[in-house]
Amino acid sequence: MSRGRPYVRPVEPYWWAHPPYLAYTLREVTGVAVAGYALILLAGLIALARGEAHYVAWLNFLKSPWSLVLHIVLLAGLIAHVWTWFRIMPKTMPRLSLGGSIMPQTLISAAGLVLAAVTFITILLLAEWVRP
Repeated sequence: MSRGRPYVRPVEPYWWAHPPYLAYTLREVTGVAVAGYALILLAGLIALARGEAHYVAWLNFLKSPWSLVLHIVLLAGLIAHVWTWFRIMPKTMPRLSLGGSIMPQTLISAAGLVLAAVTFITILLLAEWVRP
């Protein structure tokens, strides 16, 4: 007895553009901004390890107009990534109870967003304080 071919459900080429999947797809794409910025920082670390001339060249790249545009785009992607990360966090973690009652999901998301904002502002202030 021969086995028949297994059923393979047809998938449209632009399945990700349908409303139920679009938010998920956009949320996942923001991870590219995180990876892009990590690569920029890694390039700076490598330039620093290679010597002063390479590090100065990397700093000059950061001052270029193209780099500024790239950083604005990456910042928008990072903000969207942080926003969606904390919006989805209560759905992916066990329910927290506080004093016998279950903590609302909006409170969990708000606490994460506030913590991210405080961390961001602290890093900006530290960078300004350390700056020569």
